[in-house]
Amino acid sequence: MDPPNQAQDPPFEGSKGIERITPDRSTAAGQTFKPFLCRRPVRLTIYTGFALLGLFMLAWGYLPIILDPTFEKHIQDKRVVAGMTREQALQAWGSPYQMNVTYTDKGIRREEWVFEDWKDAGTVSHRYLYFEEGILAGGWYYE
Repeated sequence: MDPPNQAQDPPFEGSKGIERITPDRSTAAGQTFKPFLCRRPVRLTIYTGFALLGLFMLAWGYLPIILDPTFEKHIQDKRVVAGMTREQALQAWGSPYQMNVTYTDKGIRREEWVFEDWKDAGTVSHRYLYFEEGILAGGWYYE
């Protein structure tokens, strides 16, 4: 008596509707089986989600400029935003304690503005702004 063939054994009792998957990833009915993430609608949904996330991340940086193109509201709130001119930053934060000016090899003027905020006689916090060719490129501060 020959041993029963594994692929031809009927599924266990009560498992109607379950098809066996052969090593070549096809079912007994001849349909090929694809893992969930390899299905076209799933891939399109994932790629669309990544594309929307990327667009959102790009738009987030431009949102303050779109909503306040002349930075008037930011100046009134004493806030600085990348893209401001030197004059707008002076209006928002006032005069810096120290200005360091350097030039790159290509002749681009870079400025570092240092602001000191004295909280009491022994505690000071610093704020920094960085300009390239008169336009605010970024900054940071300690609290």
